[in-house]
Amino acid sequence: MGTTNPAAPAAPLAPPDHQRVADTVRTKLPFHARFGTLTPLAGDASNRRYFRIHLAGEPNDRTASVILMQLAEPEAFKASEEAVSGTVQIAELPFTNILAHLSAFRLPVPTLHYYDREAGLLYLEDFGDLTLLEACAKADASRIASLYKQAIDSLVVIQVKATAPTNPACVAFHRKFDVPLLMWEFDHFLEYGVNARRPAPMKAEDAVLVQNEFRKIAELMAAQPHVLVHRDYHSRNLMVDGNRIGIIDFQDALMGPAAYDLASLLRDAYLALDESLVDELIAYYLDGLARHGLRMEPTAYRRVFDLTSIQRNLKAAGRFVYIDRMKHNPKFLADIPRVLGYVRRNLEKYPELAALRQHLAPYVPELQ
Repeated sequence: MGTTNPAAPAAPLAPPDHQRVADTVRTKLPFHARFGTLTPLAGDASNRRYFRIHLAGEPNDRTASVILMQLAEPEAFKASEEAVSGTVQIAELPFTNILAHLSAFRLPVPTLHYYDREAGLLYLEDFGDLTLLEACAKADASRIASLYKQAIDSLVVIQVKATAPTNPACVAFHRKFDVPLLMWEFDHFLEYGVNARRPAPMKAEDAVLVQNEFRKIAELMAAQPHVLVHRDYHSRNLMVDGNRIGIIDFQDALMGPAAYDLASLLRDAYLALDESLVDELIAYYLDGLARHGLRMEPTAYRRVFDLTSIQRNLKAAGRFVYIDRMKHNPKFLADIPRVLGYVRRNLEKYPELAALRQHLAPYVPELQ
């Protein structure tokens, strides 16, 4: 088993060849259409680029446009945007491999219309531009709760139906969140979320105690039931498309702690939910599992959820600094106080975390 570092920042990609795209639209898509225009879309933290192809011809409402995903290089599946534990021979693009697995359970993932392997271009169903984050900004409390419950319904399907039985053909089942990977993410936070933000590194004696406390959390998480984990199941990767919530950006999926994706969703780096709603949604999730015969004691689960949130939020804070320093993209820095605010409240909530807070907070102002 090996743990690899995230992919290094790549040089900017040249735009896709318009004639090649037009020829593909005309001859390769599973419906009749002609190329109209190609519009760049705002990028995420990855090295991929996205475009919207507006179509002419005979498209219906669902095919008036398609999303063009441009890979960082034609065979970019050999590098991951995230660190990964596990050894697996990757024979195809993880995105298409995992897409096929999730589609089998009728989960709301985009249809792949065509994959131009030579050019590294994927032609995908367009879920529109409205993220869950943006939809909630314009919604009342009842609508927000409804949207999140719909996202949790899909999460329960992923964790129950898409997890068992094991699918050996799916790359996600050969990768795992284990203690080494969880500790790598903690160390990523210490490297970028602490030391890179300070004039001097953490004192050795504090670093040792903090890492020991981090390991206790990592071991607790690794001991959870392992399910299929999206890894970035949050409001910017969930698209509100009419009456459905589309799921995107699942190419880094792996087997991991059952609480991880729910922590990612409800302790979102980009959107702070009302605490009463968080309580309601955790109960809704547990009820969803119970309907499939999987019952968890609520108080015990909440503790696991909170400690999982600490790990997930610290990883996010470190990652945001990494993206700024290494990819020269500072747009996520404004979200650091929110995620560290979650961590501070959880550290205060559990007496057994007092030592961790005592030795970590002096180096992280948001935790004080």
